[in-house]
Amino acid sequence: MAHISFSELLAWNDCPHKHKLIYVDKIRSFFGNEFTAFGKSVHDVCEKVLLDESIDMNSTFLSYMDKEKVSLEKKGYEIDQKFWGVLKEQGTSLTSFILPSVKNYFGNYEVISTEEQIFEPTGIDDEYNFKGFIDLVVKTEDGKYHIIDWKTCSWGWDMKKKTDPMVTYQLTLYKHYFALKHNIDTKMIETHFALLKRTAKDKNVEIFRVTSGPRKTKNVLTLLEKAIYNIKAKTHIKNRLSCYSSRCEFSHTANCTR
Repeated sequence: MAHISFSELLAWNDCPHKHKLIYVDKIRSFFGNEFTAFGKSVHDVCEKVLLDESIDMNSTFLSYMDKEKVSLEKKGYEIDQKFWGVLKEQGTSLTSFILPSVKNYFGNYEVISTEEQIFEPTGIDDEYNFKGFIDLVVKTEDGKYHIIDWKTCSWGWDMKKKTDPMVTYQLTLYKHYFALKHNIDTKMIETHFALLKRTAKDKNVEIFRVTSGPRKTKNVLTLLEKAIYNIKAKTHIKNRLSCYSSRCEFSHTANCTR
């Protein structure tokens, strides 16, 4: 069964040619760096501590960082050792705020799932499923389900990014297909981003709600339909504006001379 994820939708919306290079031709030039290693390590700690509050978060984080370091070095990446040390210090500080922040935000809750896979029919094309992984789902005392997506960053997001449709559509799709998977009324599901701030002086973990009503859901499903139609039609037009508005890994390479 063919499938499409939010990351794939994002790549297609940014530039259909970029989408082709990544998802059709399977060409990648970026395999990770210090920032992605940090993000994955913190993300893994979040998953583990929500399932087992007794774990030592610092040692767990450092263990994950060691594994990421080995992985990067095997790929031939040269790590900035000084910066790596800074990241380890920032991470051990940041992870201590995760559990208290979740408890303070939601009050009493039950962990329903972590890293839950979504693989549901799109409802748009019989040949395509929507695929995604929901970082965390909790259920509060009022009976509502809450979908949370962890995002590591430096100091946080401004309001423009917090309300950018091409950022928040991720949660809209997760909510829509989570509801279909479990046959839950969407009115009983709320969505949130949790910003894990590496360099913030305070509020190291900021959780905020993202609204996803019927109109927003309709808009993102329309975009998804357009993407699937063009992907199947093998329409891979270059969006030259994205060469300037985003840091495309293929810009000025043999794969895209613009």
